Amino acid sequence: MEFMEMERQLQDNVTKRLQAILEPEDLLFDEPMKDYTTFRVGGPAKWMAAPQDEQQLRVILKICRELQIPCFILGRGSNLLVSDKGFDGVIVNLRKHFNKIEVDRENKTITAEAGASLPAVSQAALSAGLTGLEFAAGIPGTMGGGLFMNAGAYGGELKQVVTEAAVMTKDGMILHVPAEQMTLGHRLSSFMQTGEIILSVKMQLTQGNPVVIKETMDDFNSRRREKQPLEYPSAGSTFKRPAGYFAGKLIEDAGLKGFSVGGAQVSKKHAGFVINTGSATAADIWNLCNEIQNRVQNEFGVTLEMEIQKLGSFEQQKTKG
Repeated sequence: MEFMEMERQLQDNVTKRLQAILEPEDLLFDEPMKDYTTFRVGGPAKWMAAPQDEQQLRVILKICRELQIPCFILGRGSNLLVSDKGFDGVIVNLRKHFNKIEVDRENKTITAEAGASLPAVSQAALSAGLTGLEFAAGIPGTMGGGLFMNAGAYGGELKQVVTEAAVMTKDGMILHVPAEQMTLGHRLSSFMQTGEIILSVKMQLTQGNPVVIKETMDDFNSRRREKQPLEYPSAGSTFKRPAGYFAGKLIEDAGLKGFSVGGAQVSKKHAGFVINTGSATAADIWNLCNEIQNRVQNEFGVTLEMEIQKLGSFEQQKTKG
């Protein structure tokens, strides 16, 4: 009973301190995370805070640090799997206010805040007649999340255009990190190790023909619609490509195309995608992903690494089939 009272007092303290710095509409309680992830699953977040500026973000981080409350920075939630039990901490939502896009036509640069969507940034480049971001037109993520994992598609990736990023350290300091210090690789960046929060990203593009740029974007999007199960909630390509292999082909060759666990299924259209057919839980998705990894490992001796990030507690269950 004493523990429960201490826990209640701690939660009240967190709430009061967050309320002191945030507008009422920028602080939500027990917010269902299924509304903030492209998988459309996930339990409630105890607090969801949407800072309006860097100072509010700094204070939120300080509150979480001082009170030892878990904190997670949310973008589009496009490669995120949140537990059905939810998240017993603070979700920092950067999409609401950190979404500005600035185009410098003279210098052919675009600076986008972390919460700006990649399709919106690529559209801004198109409007300015700047080429280099066509590949990002259909990536369902944010600028910050995209740089965090060096998002890419159709032969393009952010490392080809990014020149620097403004980031906030865990202690609230703001640094400007040049691209050469980001260790950008295949679905990899230094931010995965440093824990620095990406605030904005600057990209160097080149002058192009708007007609050609749009044709390229339309072509990429058409190919996506043709080959990917965009009609279902998913986190995009679920597994990283192992060296020398294609994840989707390995999964298909293991006989898993169309294989289901509850409402989660290996897409019949593209075996590299795990989809929510409508009734999936986070546990369904997690257990299906683990089954895929086990089958491919046993069948071919190849380790598949998940692209998706899990948030909260998951219990692996033995899957039949």
